[in-house]
Amino acid sequence: MSIFPKAPKKAKRRQQQGEGGSSNVFSMFEQSQIQEYKEAFTIIDQNRDGIISKDDLRDVLATMGQLNVKNEELEAMVKEASGPINFTVFLTMFGEKLKGADPEDVIVSAFKVLDPEATGFIKKEFLEELLTTQCDRFTAEEMTNLWAAFPPDVAGNVDYKNICYVITHGEDKEE
Repeated sequence: MSIFPKAPKKAKRRQQQGEGGSSNVFSMFEQSQIQEYKEAFTIIDQNRDGIISKDDLRDVLATMGQLNVKNEELEAMVKEASGPINFTVFLTMFGEKLKGADPEDVIVSAFKVLDPEATGFIKKEFLEELLTTQCDRFTAEEMTNLWAAFPPDVAGNVDYKNICYVITHGEDKEE
C-alpha cells in the first residue's frame, strides 16, 4: 500500500534529455502542479507541523474510510522517504516516481508487438486475457478500473496509444 501513485493525475513530465539526477526538484514541475502538490501535502499533514508522520497518514486515511490500517503499512509508507517528509521531500518522491517511468515511445513499442497490423488498437478480450493470466496478474477490480478509465469502442477495441500517453503524462490527450 502506498500513498504515492506511479503517475499522479495531471502530472506532465518535462523532457529531461541528458539531465543528471541532482536537478532541482521544483524545476521538474509546472508552478500549477507544485501548487496542487502543496495542497495535497497540506491535506495529508493533519497536525500542520510541516512533516508527514505515521499519525498524519493514519488520520488522513481514516478520513477516506480506511480505518484499520496496520502500523507496519504506515511504517512502510513513511520509510519510502530517506528522512522526515517535509514538502521538498514529498515533491522529490513524486518526481522520482515520474522519472522512473519508461518513455512513451518504449511503452507504445511494447504494445505494437501485440498489434501486427499497426491499427493502434488491441481487442479488449485479448488484452484482458494477457493482463489477467501473465506476469503481474491484474485482479478483477483492476480490470474494472482499467475499462472505466479506458473504455473500449463499440467494436471492443482499446486505444493503446492513449493508455501509453496517460501512463507517461498522467492525463488524457486534448482532442
